[in-house]
Amino acid sequence: MAALVRAVSCRTGVTQWIAVCSGLLQTAVVQGQCRRMFHGIFQHLSAKDSLQTEEKVGPFTRIIEAMGFTGPLKYSRWKIKVAALRMYTCCVEKTDYEEFFNRCQMPDTLNSWFLVAQLHVWMCLVRMKQEGRAGKYMCRYIVHCMWEDVQQRGKVMGINSVVLKEDLRRMVENFYAALFGYDEGILSDDHVLAAALWRNLFNRNCEDPRHLELLVEYVRKQVQHLDALSGEDLLLTGEVSWRPLVENNARSILKPLSPVYNDEGL
Repeated sequence: MAALVRAVSCRTGVTQWIAVCSGLLQTAVVQGQCRRMFHGIFQHLSAKDSLQTEEKVGPFTRIIEAMGFTGPLKYSRWKIKVAALRMYTCCVEKTDYEEFFNRCQMPDTLNSWFLVAQLHVWMCLVRMKQEGRAGKYMCRYIVHCMWEDVQQRGKVMGINSVVLKEDLRRMVENFYAALFGYDEGILSDDHVLAAALWRNLFNRNCEDPRHLELLVEYVRKQVQHLDALSGEDLLLTGEVSWRPLVENNARSILKPLSPVYNDEGL
C-alpha cells in the first residue's frame, strides 16, 4: 500500500496536479451527489470564527455572499485556487506516511493514508482561516482538492466504484466530525486534543499512550510552525513545510524561509 501511495504521488506531482486539476478548480463547488455530501463541510469552513476579528465588508458584499456568491477578495480567485492546490499537495507529498504507520502502528491502508492526510489538511485550514475572507475562500478549495485526490487514488487502486462511493461517504462523515474534534482539541488542553486524535486518527484503537503523546506534541509544534509563516506568502504560493514526526530538538521551531513568487503570485 505504501509503495502504491508513493507511486500515485509520483504520478501526480505538483506540476502534473496543476495541469490535471486546473480545469477542476474553475468549478466553484462539487456537482451532483458529492456536492450535497460536501455542503455541510463548506458551511463549516465558511462559518464565522468567534475568536477572530471579521474582515470589514460593505453591505453589498454581505448581500451577495449571503446569496452564496463570493465578494471581492484581496487577491485574484485564480491565484488563491492555485495556492490551495499547492498547499494540499504539500500535505500529501511532504509527509512521511510510512513513519506514521510504523511509529503509530497503523494499518497500511488507503483509509490510514486518508486519516494522516486529513490531519495535515486540518492544520492548514486552521492557519488559513486566520487570513480573513481570502483565507476561508482558499480553505474551500483545499478541501475540494482533497476529495478529488481521494477519488483518483481509489480509481488507480482499482477499487470498485460502488465500494469507492461508500468509502468516500464514510470518509466525508469522518472528516466532518474530525474538523470539530480537532478544533476543540487545539483550543483546549492536551487531554482534549489526545481524545480527538484517539477518536479520529486512531479510530479508537490505540492502547499505547506514548503514541498519543507523540501525536499531541506533533500537532502542537506543527500549528506553531505554521503560525510563523507569512499569511501573504501562504495566500500567494501555498507552500508549507512540516516538522519531522520525531526530532532531536523539538523546541527548535525556526521561522521558515519566505517562498519566492513572481508578480502573478505563481
